[in-house]
Amino acid sequence: MRTFDLSPLYRSTIGFDRLFSLLDQSAGAEAPAAYPPYNIERTGENAYRLTLAVAGFAETELSIESRENTLTIKGGKDANPEAEAREMLYQGIAARAFERRFQLADHVQVTGARLENGLLHVDLVREIPEAQRPRQIPIGKAGPRVVDASKAA
Repeated sequence: MRTFDLSPLYRSTIGFDRLFSLLDQSAGAEAPAAYPPYNIERTGENAYRLTLAVAGFAETELSIESRENTLTIKGGKDANPEAEAREMLYQGIAARAFERRFQLADHVQVTGARLENGLLHVDLVREIPEAQRPRQIPIGKAGPRVVDASKAA
């Protein structure tokens, strides 16, 4: 049983920080799935790319859904009677169904996805609204103070 909540920390790490995953694991949380393997790379100041190894899956067998702050990627093989009729002597290529979930920070949006050479690339960008961006506050010169004589008396 865990007595502390790490969910606020996930928001500032795009939801992919290994440190928090390790803390969750050490606290007895459910171990994350290892299939399919994935990479996360920073492609710009506010841009990221998530790459999953999905060899053997066609575009029609994959689905990507972004809802609130969760990105869900699912894969499932279509029933193929031709493949079921074959006798496999050794099957080292995993083609099992999967569902991967990633926590996204506030204002992170999916901008595109493409399947290329067995790798699914999902592009993400953090777009902070203008009202929430940091802004510089100019410091004005201190001039002589004008005191209203009627209020001073």
